[in-house]
Amino acid sequence: MSKVLNNPFLQNFIGNTPVWYKAAIVGFLVANPILLALFGPVFTGWVLVAEFIFTLAMALKCYPLQPGGLLAIEAVFLGMTSPEAVYHEVQGALPVILLLMFMVAGIYFMKDLLLFIFTKLLLRVRNKMAVSLLFSLAGAVLSAFLDALTVTAVVIAIGTGFYAIYHRVASGKGIDQIHDHTHDRDVHELHRSDLDQFRAFLRGLLMHAAVGTALGGVCTLVGEPQNILIAERTSWDFVEFFFRMVPVTMPVLAVGLLTCALLEKTKLFGYGATLPTIVRDNLLEFDRRESEKRTDRDRMALVVQALAGVWLTVALMFHLAEVGLIGLSVIVLTTAFMGVIDEHRIGHAFEEALPFTALLVVFFAVVAVIDEQQLFTPVIHAVLQLDGAAQVASFYLANGVLSAISDNVFVATIYINQVAEAWRLGEIPRDQFDLLAVAINTGTNIPSVATPNGQAAFLFLLTSALAPLIRLSYMRMVVMALPYTITMTLTGLAMVYYVLVPATDILYDLGLINHHVPTIEAPAAPH
Repeated sequence: MSKVLNNPFLQNFIGNTPVWYKAAIVGFLVANPILLALFGPVFTGWVLVAEFIFTLAMALKCYPLQPGGLLAIEAVFLGMTSPEAVYHEVQGALPVILLLMFMVAGIYFMKDLLLFIFTKLLLRVRNKMAVSLLFSLAGAVLSAFLDALTVTAVVIAIGTGFYAIYHRVASGKGIDQIHDHTHDRDVHELHRSDLDQFRAFLRGLLMHAAVGTALGGVCTLVGEPQNILIAERTSWDFVEFFFRMVPVTMPVLAVGLLTCALLEKTKLFGYGATLPTIVRDNLLEFDRRESEKRTDRDRMALVVQALAGVWLTVALMFHLAEVGLIGLSVIVLTTAFMGVIDEHRIGHAFEEALPFTALLVVFFAVVAVIDEQQLFTPVIHAVLQLDGAAQVASFYLANGVLSAISDNVFVATIYINQVAEAWRLGEIPRDQFDLLAVAINTGTNIPSVATPNGQAAFLFLLTSALAPLIRLSYMRMVVMALPYTITMTLTGLAMVYYVLVPATDILYDLGLINHHVPTIEAPAAPH
């Protein structure tokens, strides 16, 4: 047995992961062809989805790109999908990929301003409940006018900055000394309990902010990638999209913020940890030193970053270009006017996003399997057989469940195209199509907070360099999201079933939205 374990090939295979994890991945790869031969592609497709979710759940053991990529490559070779189908999915997701490549890198060059603002906020507001509500509300507002992935990148940058500051001190280093904050071998015993409490504090703060991005992202057509697609299919502009969602989104926002406050009050589900006094003192000292040594050039760099933030907000709000291209413009503007012209300094900005971008492309290979094998088609057809409010509520729930186990962008794409096709064929009236579009948007954005793979922003947080530092695992995210999932999903369901139809009629009467003349040809269902 020892000879087998010491085999160089096995030692190299997915690195220093536990032996049981390596055995599980090998078992998956061996079992899939057998399952395909015995039970067919549909059953094996569902097994593949479960296996991929397993790799996401074990993200702290091994980054999911390698094991998930092996499963995706095998699926292509087994004929469960094709390279052309994978490429088709990637083509459709190009705006998301551009966003990850350039927007996240753009935020990197604004992190000094963001760290400055949020450090002031954290140090000025001592009440943990108030800080949590501010982070959640800030996440919601920013996501409504920017997008959830961009806001999550901001939150990660802030959390990493806070963590690095105290970890340096806990390791006996000066604030200005170079230090690797990714390991604890130099952390003094006296600081370990404070460091653990600080990790718990950051976990809670980041989860509140991440949920906030979902609360705000559902409200506008720029909040999430699938929102833009839904707006295109329904011909809704920015204002109409907002008002169409209001009967569901505003009550859910209120309940989400109330849940945030209750979690901090009760200290349940891993929330409630406060900022240790010694950490606050060190952050205050860091803030004082930064203020003292800030030169005129540094202050001008902050002004440049603030102006870039204004440009970013305006450009995204009015959708002046694809989100990723706007992010590229932020990179150009900030680096040009801050004097960052060295290739290696610019390259650091892409280190955080590109591994996740590669993982997302692998994920779209799994999505291609789902699409090719039509795993979700029976659910869609069953729901279309229902009538009235029950149909709308069923669409909300079906989208929520499927988004939680796969990906909300993919689920929304499939559903809105199927519903648009049903409307084009005259199977449903235009007003019902609009109601179903609201259900699809809210269903893919609200219940999908249940799991990290449900929302790209959550998955980005889970697979970030910060997650292992603060011990934020897949299951811990699921547990911490559970109270939000329950309260927000049930509130959304109640609003969709009881309030959406009468509230929409009131909005028609007030002239805030209009009945659409059915002259627009809806696109055919996706490949």
